[in-house]
Amino acid sequence: MNKEIKVADLGQKDYKETWDFQESLFEEILNLKIRNRRESLNLSTPNHFLFVEHPHVYTLGKSGDLSNLLLDESQLKEKKAVFYKINRGGDITYHGPGQIVGYPIIDLENFFTDIHKYLRLLEEMVILTLKEYGLNAEQSKGETGVWLDVGTPFARKICAMGVRASRWVTMHGFALNVNADLGYFDHIVPCGIKDKAVTSLNVELGKKEIPLQEVKQKLKKHFLELFEAEESN
Repeated sequence: MNKEIKVADLGQKDYKETWDFQESLFEEILNLKIRNRRESLNLSTPNHFLFVEHPHVYTLGKSGDLSNLLLDESQLKEKKAVFYKINRGGDITYHGPGQIVGYPIIDLENFFTDIHKYLRLLEEMVILTLKEYGLNAEQSKGETGVWLDVGTPFARKICAMGVRASRWVTMHGFALNVNADLGYFDHIVPCGIKDKAVTSLNVELGKKEIPLQEVKQKLKKHFLELFEAEESN
């Protein structure tokens, strides 16, 4: 089992370009697993973790409802945003500048074979990171992602999640609002959940901007610890 993870920071990158890159890494791991089974080989499968920041984009998961996007084509152009239907789970979400998006493309057979556990560990990674900033974030029963003030009228989501898995290989991942323009969430019903607010780390801390690199380092540290993994060179 290969417990090394290659971490790459793609900086600011177009959503479709990043999606294509994810797909290529995903297919590479899948093909290697198929070859291992067909030819009775035992070649180790690689694991990747991509950090990226996207220009304004709305994405709709397989089970999503298009009516949760509240903009038409001309309004999208006006907002300098694009829209994609994609192959992850979940409903609609927004990505944009000031948001850290993370895509773990890993072979869970190198770690454990449990998608529920995988999602809970991703949430825990974010919860532990936010704890370092003095925030008490939580999971919300029946709602994937990371929240603040769960169970109160002030519940608000700070991190969205949606993944895809095939033969225990994962793709897509999480989006943590750090310095996000929350106005863009007004144009969707986030994750199909009505009457719940969205927030960002800088808003919660009352600061203009939080260094993205600093947050990425904390996320990476907690990810590696939770998955009992090492970063590969």
